[in-house]
Parts: sequence; structure tokens; C-alpha cells
Amino acid sequence: MSETLVGRLRRHHGSHWGAFTAVVEEGRLVGVEPFAKDPAPSPLLGGLIDAVYAENRVRRPAIRKGWLEDGPGGRRERRGAEAFVPVSWDQALDLVAGELTRVRREHGNRAIFAGSYGWASAGKLHHPRTVQARFLNTIGGFVGQVHTYSMATAQALLPFILGSAQAAVGPVTGWDSIAQHCDLLVAFGGLPLRNDQVTTGGSGEHLGELWLRRALAGGMWVVNISPCRDDMPDFAQAEHLAPRPHSDSALMLGLAHTLAVEGRHDRAFLDRYCVGYPRFEAYLLGTSDGQPKDADWAAALCGIEAERIRALARRMAAGRTMLTATLALQRAEHGEQPFWMLITLAAMLGQIGLPGGGFGFGYSCVGGTGHPRTELRAPQLPTGANPVGDDIPVARIADMLLQPGEAYEFEGRQRAYPDIRLVYWCGGNPFHHHQDLNRLLRAWQRPETVIVHEPWWTATARHADIVLPATTTLERNDIGAGARDRFWLAMQQAIAPQGEARSDFDIFAGLARRLGTAETFTEGRSEMGWLRHLYDVARQQAAERRIVLPDFDGFWAAGHVEIAPPEQPYVQFGEFRADPVRHPLKTPSGRIEIFCETIARLGYADCPGHPRWLPPSEWLGAPAARRYPLHLLSSQPAARLHGQLDHTGISRAAKLRGRERILLSPQDAVARGIGEGDIVRVFNARGALLAAASVTDAMRPGVVQLPTGAWYDPAEPGQVGSLDKHGNPNMLTLDRGTSRLTQGPSAQTALVEVERHDGALPEVSAHSVPAGA
Repeated sequence: MSETLVGRLRRHHGSHWGAFTAVVEEGRLVGVEPFAKDPAPSPLLGGLIDAVYAENRVRRPAIRKGWLEDGPGGRRERRGAEAFVPVSWDQALDLVAGELTRVRREHGNRAIFAGSYGWASAGKLHHPRTVQARFLNTIGGFVGQVHTYSMATAQALLPFILGSAQAAVGPVTGWDSIAQHCDLLVAFGGLPLRNDQVTTGGSGEHLGELWLRRALAGGMWVVNISPCRDDMPDFAQAEHLAPRPHSDSALMLGLAHTLAVEGRHDRAFLDRYCVGYPRFEAYLLGTSDGQPKDADWAAALCGIEAERIRALARRMAAGRTMLTATLALQRAEHGEQPFWMLITLAAMLGQIGLPGGGFGFGYSCVGGTGHPRTELRAPQLPTGANPVGDDIPVARIADMLLQPGEAYEFEGRQRAYPDIRLVYWCGGNPFHHHQDLNRLLRAWQRPETVIVHEPWWTATARHADIVLPATTTLERNDIGAGARDRFWLAMQQAIAPQGEARSDFDIFAGLARRLGTAETFTEGRSEMGWLRHLYDVARQQAAERRIVLPDFDGFWAAGHVEIAPPEQPYVQFGEFRADPVRHPLKTPSGRIEIFCETIARLGYADCPGHPRWLPPSEWLGAPAARRYPLHLLSSQPAARLHGQLDHTGISRAAKLRGRERILLSPQDAVARGIGEGDIVRVFNARGALLAAASVTDAMRPGVVQLPTGAWYDPAEPGQVGSLDKHGNPNMLTLDRGTSRLTQGPSAQTALVEVERHDGALPEVSAHSVPAGA
């Protein structure tokens, strides 16, 4: 250990859960103190010590026994079930470099798939997705992923409708504008403040609850439209409407119909700022298909009384109204429709571009959304160009591995899946965030080699051939900077790497030396040399905007840079509304495309030219509901970030009898003889899992909710169809693209049945270490 890490030390640091000071005694992390400027620090910070010193750290490079003995592809059907053999770093890196060389020589770089995910690290240098792309680009490129599981459908759709995906990725209209001007906030999916405690890239302040309380104090009224009442905090005293899952677009059509037939829509706004409203109105009023989409029609689909729908429409038109939808609404089959319909509904109200009005997506879905912030380019490691120039939609991994060469469509273009021989995963855990894990397991058996960098023995590491131990952020230096936060954070190394762990950057530097690209990859800079360089570049860019930041030494000593908020509240589409000629949208028309000719010409039945009600294959109004009568919603967890920290005490304490809790209504529990705390089997045709029942009147009858992130824990490792013992909802979710246009994940589309489990209870082993490791 370096002498600088001996004694009692305090190190500035940052994470997705917030900024903090790491307290170190004699080289061991003993405390985590929240950032003094954070008014509401996340309790998840308390899990960091557990995570760093977890028993299931990957401590040495390890090779799956079958791959080591038989070579690439050896006993690959045993991935997840076979023992590992520890090896030296030199042997491991030689094997990885040799395998990259073999695949490139025999199949080309298009046979390499580089999987990663942005939540693996808050740091900008040691960001696994970025550093992996930089390395692979130096050796000829790779097949990658585009968009994110969180908002893939919106990222693909919104550029057609609005010219960019900004309404989902941000910035959106600020909470300061909403607090000053909004009379009514209508929240489809609620405002789940549990999600506000995490922000990709790190955060210096958690303000979600503070801003909501300010808006409420100013007289704003809130309507929570969600099957789960708890998707809105109790202090909001919101009106609650609990529709059937997936019926949101039908409910919005019923609201729009009331506006249209009662003359409460803004014709002038629709004429000046939008195209295609008459085509949509013909559908809305039923003149094109004979079925008016009135409140009575909507009520039959969504289960909300027709008069409540009409009354809400009138209130929306009577004052300044902000419409929002959670990102979960577009993570479903036909997930384009509720987002497109929300835009159309806001356009009919005519308040887009006005302070506190219009629409925005994702408020409270991730920390910092809507918080006042001056947009400033953060430090960023350049990746260089990818010579392969190919990628797949983020959620189509199983399709790609199972169907090499098969044609598919995405964003209006014809494509074909590559024939992948090597999967290189650096950061992230697809056995957490991908749908239909049994299907993924079948797909995962296809590549010849799977390489994984990982600090812990996650399910993805356990299903790999070569596992390289990676450091956590506390074991290296970095810079954190969230896209929605006002702070840049010094992430100072607090402790020495555990076991033989190395940073992803150092791992790739070692591979680059073996493959002859070291100078291109490192540019001769050390870790601190890169951090100083990246900060200086970003500081110069800030200076060009007349924003003065301290030099690197001043930043590093202080531990953070605070960027002043803008003087005026930000209003999305404000410039467009003020002058649509000088500030057109980047659509073909320059306006909001309620009817999109570009999409219409594609002829997709699952995503036509204007928003519609398109019933998904699985919902409570589908024939499948007779066999599986409960709709499963997989929410973000309150006690961890996705699957991160699941192995720590803070996550385990939120479980019951070692299993994830599934929420169900008293009516559904009584009908099945289920009581509070019972272990239940949740199942459908795709798989089955065990969970602990939590009975609550916050859930709409017919709907159950199971948080994501319980580590995949099959009763029979490596076996397709095995029972998950721990409660991972992706055993049951639908792995189908949202539409041919966007190909997003359909995780919220899942019908299930629940029954009490009265048999022997298998031990949870998700956080154990595989044999040999």
C-alpha cells in the first residue's frame, strides 16, 4: 500500500448515490460521511463499506474449467455451473489477448460484442463502457449497443416527433419553473422519489423532495395516475387514479376526446406549432374508424370512471398544467404510444413552452431531473472512432446471439444481426437488467468465449469464461460529474485494491501492450495525468462560456467544483414557442409531429403514423389473463441501485426471509390464501421465482409489484428453466422489442400467477463464491 494511505485519512469521493468523505484508518475504510452541501443524503451510502469488503469479491483472475481445459467454446453449456481455476494476471491477459487475436483473424472484429452499461462507475476516466470502447477501437472496433434500458424506446422515438430525445434525457422544464407557475401536475406513473437518490455520474445534492414540497406549498395540485399509490409520496396528498397497466394511452385518448368535443383544446397552438393534428383528430373522434375514443370507451379499457376522466380533462384545461410520465411507461410492448400520446395531449392544451406547463418525461425517475443546472460539458475520456460501425439496440442481446444473420428493423432502417463469437462485458450485469432470463441463458451458451471484468461474483461473472477482478471506485482516482447535477466531484483513492484487483483502464493498458496499441490507448499518460488532462480540457471549454473554474490542483484539494445554477428557470421548448421560425425543431416540418409522415411511410402495424391505442399481447384485457391473471410491474428498488449493493446489509435488510418482497393487494392475497410474509411462487410460461409476500392496499387489485435487482439465483445453475430462489422479476418479463421502429425493452409487459410455496425452502446462494474461485 502507498504510504499516503497509511494512518487516519479522509478522502473526497463521489458515487451514483451522492458525494461523501471516506474515512480511512490504517488503510481500511471505516466510515462514510455525506457531503456537507447535500440537504438529503441517500441512505444507500451506508452500503459502501459492506460492498468493498464483501466476501464475494473477485480476488484473482479466474478461468472457467471447461474453457481452460478444452479451449474456446469448451463445455459452454456448463456456463454458470462449472468451477473456476485461479490464474496469474500474466496468464489471464495472455489468454484474453490471444482470444481477441484469434477471433479477429478468423471472423473479423464484427464477431466481437462489447457489452457494458453506464451505471458501473460514476467516474469519467474509469467509466467501463468508455474505456472498453477506447481500447477495442484501437484494435479494429467491435459491435456495441445504442440507447439505454431505462429509456431506449423514447430515445429512438422522440427524434421523429420532436427532433431530439431531450424531453426524456433532459434538460426538461425546471422544478423552479414548475414551483412558480404550475397549477396542476398530472403524473402518469407517479413521482417515485425512491429513484431520486441515484444519479449516473454522481451528485452533490438530492433535491427531489425539496422541490416537490416547494411546488405544493405554492398551491400546485397533483394527480397520481399509477396502479400503485406508493408511486407518489404521501405528503403530496395527491388524487389517485389507478388504471390497468398498459392502458395509459387509452386514458389519454379519453382525456383528449373530452378536450376536443368540448372545444377546450388550443387550435391556434396546434395550427402554428404542430403538424398532423387533423389526421389524429379523425381517429380520436372516430370518423376514420367508426369508434370515438371518448371517456366511456377509455373507461372500459383503463378501469377509471368516465366522469372522472372528463372532470380531469376540464381541470387540465382550466389552468397551467404540466404533464409527465415515468420512464417505465415506455418500457412495455407498444411503449411508444403513451409517450407520443402525452405529447399530443400537451399540444392540445397549448401550454408547451410556457413556464410550468407543457410536458416532460422522467421527473423523479432519476436524481436531478428538472433540478436547476447550467448546462456544461463535463470531463470525458475520448473513445475514438469505431471502425466496425455497427451496433444493436441495447435490449436485443438475446436476439443477436440466438439469430445471427437474421434481418431486423430499427429506427426505420433494415439491419442484420452479426455472428458473435466473443462477448466482452465490462461493467454492468445483463443477468440483472435483461428480460426473460431463461431465454438469455440459452443465448449466452452460443458464443465461444465470454470475458467479464467485475469486482464481485455476480451472475454475469459466474456465467463467464474469463473473469478479471476489477477495482471499485474507492480503490482508484477519478472525477465524477453527473449530467443532471451542479457539482464535479473529486473521487480520491481511499484504500488499496482488494486482492489482485486492477482498474479497467490498467487491464486494457496491459492488453494494449500485448496487442501493440499501448501508445494509442494510453497516450503516455498515467491515471493522474489523464485526470488532470480531462479536467483542463473541460475547464477550457467552460472558460469559453465565461464560466471560471479553479485549476486542477484547487479542484482536487477542495474535493468538488460547484457550478452556479442559471439565473432564469429553464423552460423546455421556450425558444421554439417564442419563435418557431427562428428556432424550429429538428423534424422534417420543424414542428411537433402529431402525425409523422416519416413513420407512416414505414408501414409498421405496431407503430403507425400517429398515437393510437394498441393493446399489448399481455395485459389484464388480454386472453392470456385467464391463465395468468396478475400483471407484474418490476419497479426500481429503494434499497439499492438496480442490482448494485444487493449483497450488502442495507439491501438484505429490506428483504424477508432472504427473498425479495412482492407487493400484492389484500383481495389478491385472500383469493390465493396468501398472508403477510408467506413465501410465494410467481410464475408464467417463461419461468418461475420465489419471493416474499407483502400485502398492501396501495396496489390495485390484479397488479403485483416486484422490484428489480435481486441477483439471479437459479436452483440448478446453468439449467434453462430452473427456479430462481431469490426474486429476480426478469425471470418472467417479455423479451420482445417494443416495436419494429424502436426495439426497446418490454420489461413491464408480463402476466403472472402467484401461489403460496409450501414446500421445502431452498437456501439463497446468490451472493456466494463459485467453486474454485
